[in-house]
Amino acid sequence: MAEFPSKVTTETSAPQSDGGQQGGNSLRGLAAGVTNRMDLSFIRSIPAILMLVEIVSGLLQWTLIASAYIWALPAYGWVMFVAVTLWLFTSLLFCLILFGFQSKLVSVPWPLTVMLYHTVAAILCLTAFLANAASVYPYRSSVFPHGHFGAAAFFGAVTTVAYGASAYFSYLDWRGDRGNAASGTGPS
Repeated sequence: MAEFPSKVTTETSAPQSDGGQQGGNSLRGLAAGVTNRMDLSFIRSIPAILMLVEIVSGLLQWTLIASAYIWALPAYGWVMFVAVTLWLFTSLLFCLILFGFQSKLVSVPWPLTVMLYHTVAAILCLTAFLANAASVYPYRSSVFPHGHFGAAAFFGAVTTVAYGASAYFSYLDWRGDRGNAASGTGPS
């Protein structure tokens, strides 16, 4: 007769691994999976903070204009187009960099792409800001909410400065300097 095993398990299912949690812990497992894919060092960098400023101030700019009667002046159509388009593209670019897609798409020259994007965005945002600011008439009495347009011009200026700073920092990244003050002190 065969020997009876000293330890008998009475489990009827396979044990759960850490990644496949059940019940109330499923959100914890999902959050752990998402944070494992995120580049947390990017969130703490100056380019990420500038991109968050671009996203928030751009959102405020186009929502302030969209909440008013924008068809009064044709310039606000251009402002809305630029603000919404840049807001969407910046949000997409932020997510791409945050989740590390630049390491998966190695055929794309990311530093050059990001620098060109921020440069074009700064120029477009400057034209939209100028069109917005030139269309605000603070002392004319009419039915148009000039407070919305003035606040949108302010947030357009903040967005323009943020895109300009992002263009500068992405230029440093593309050039390879990364802002090191000691790298330019040696002989050429």
